Amino acid sequence: MAIEIELKAHVVDHRALKSRISLLTSSSPLSFEKDDCYWVATCNEVPQGIPKSGVRVRREKHWRDEAEKEEKILITYKSKEIRDGIEINDEREFAVSNGETFTELLKRLGLEPGIRKHKQGWAWIYGNVHAELCEVSGLDRNLGWFAELEILADDAGTETVAAARKQLLELLEKLNISKDSIEERYYSELLSPPMDPLT
Repeated sequence: MAIEIELKAHVVDHRALKSRISLLTSSSPLSFEKDDCYWVATCNEVPQGIPKSGVRVRREKHWRDEAEKEEKILITYKSKEIRDGIEINDEREFAVSNGETFTELLKRLGLEPGIRKHKQGWAWIYGNVHAELCEVSGLDRNLGWFAELEILADDAGTETVAAARKQLLELLEKLNISKDSIEERYYSELLSPPMDPLT
């Protein structure tokens, strides 16, 4: 079990930030593409054991420089919470060898595909922080560029989260990203269709 403590922030000039992170980490980034589909319950009442956020099926490719792309299919479900702009996720993740077979199982369990998300960009490691710079889009909208900073912790206790939050904000400052740029909403909220005011 891993607890993700993370933040994401809007980025205006992704090229400048990419150079800044590479200088800070003194390493070349890992390039990636991630295609996510969130499988959700088809009825109003979520079946017992199925997270409200659904089950994420991710098809991921990553590579460094000119190396051959590595591909994998990752299945994730998590309990999610936001405290003071910081996401705290109790995440469970595993790989499958056959995505089609697994999605057929999800259908038989009464789930259907919901929000889709595409992320592409670069990743670095800075100390114990996993940093990503990525462009995020859905089927019908582009959310733009984001910096994502994440620390994996053993628990979500108050002291652990406070220490991780401090570290993440310090790195954000080193990257010259304002705290005002932090996005507290989940990507799924940003990609959800706007509510019809007449309904």
